[in-house]
Amino acid sequence: MHNRQLQAGFREAKTITKKFAKTFYLASFFLPPAKKYASYSIYALCRLSDAAVDDLTGLPPEDSLGKLQQKISQAYTQESINEPLLAAFRYTVNTYRIPQEYFLRLLEGMRMDLAQKRFADFNALYEYCYRAAGVVGLMMLKVFGPVDEAASGYAVKLGVAMQLTNILRDIKEDLGRNRIYLPQDELKNFKITEQQLFSGKNNENFRDLMRFQIKRAQQFYDECLPGIKLISCPRTRLVILAMAENYRQILKAIEKNNFDVFRKRAGISNLAKLKTVFKILLNGSYR
Repeated sequence: MHNRQLQAGFREAKTITKKFAKTFYLASFFLPPAKKYASYSIYALCRLSDAAVDDLTGLPPEDSLGKLQQKISQAYTQESINEPLLAAFRYTVNTYRIPQEYFLRLLEGMRMDLAQKRFADFNALYEYCYRAAGVVGLMMLKVFGPVDEAASGYAVKLGVAMQLTNILRDIKEDLGRNRIYLPQDELKNFKITEQQLFSGKNNENFRDLMRFQIKRAQQFYDECLPGIKLISCPRTRLVILAMAENYRQILKAIEKNNFDVFRKRAGISNLAKLKTVFKILLNGSYR
C-alpha cells in the first residue's frame, strides 16, 4: 500500500468483510497480510453487487448494478479514482492480474437474480451458482496463487458448494423476496408445492427434499478438496480448508434443526468456527 487513499480503501474493505462475511473474516487472520487485504477488497466489491440486487442502495437494483459495472470498468482503466475502496480494488486486480471478465460474469449472476425468480432444473441453478459464486472462487484463486491451472475447476466447485449452502440456509429469507432457488423439477419430484413453501410446512416430503439437496452440496465440497493441495502457500490452504469445513457445518446445523429452515436459521458460533481452525491446525491436513 503506497498512499493514504489505498490504506483507507483497504480499511473500508476490511470493515465490510468483518460485518458481512464473518466466517471468512475469522479464517482470514491466517492469511499473509497482502493476500488478506486483497481478499477483503474483492469481497467488498462482491458485497456491493449483493446489496444492489437486494435493493439496499436506495436506487433501483438495475441502476445500482449499472453504476457498479461502471466503477469496475473504471478500475481497469488508467483514469483517476477518487473513491478509496475502488482504488484498493484497482490495486488488487492489477497486482494479482484478475481478469475483468470474472466481475462481469458476477454481475450477470446478479442480473439473473433480478430477472429470474425460479429455476427449472439443476442445470439452470448451476449456471446461476457459477456466475454468482463460482467466479468468486476464480477471483480468490488469483490472489491465493495455485501451483497449476488445474486448481481453477476446484475453485469453482467450492464456490458453487458454498452458494448451494447459502440457498438452503436462506430459503425463508428468499421466499420473502419471492425467490425460489430450489429447482422446480425437484420440487415436483418430492411433491412440494410453492404454497407449501410459503406456508413453511416442514413435512416428511420437505425433509426428504432437503436431504437430497444437502447430499448434493456435500458432494461439491468433497470434489473441491483435491484442489486445495494445488495451492502453494500452507497458510492459504489452512484458510480455504477452514472456510469449506465451516460452511459444511451449516449443512449439519440444518440437519440438527430437523431441516426446519422456516423457523430457525441455521448457523454456527464463532467458537465452533475457531474449533474448526484449531482442529485443522492439529491434524496438519493443510500442510
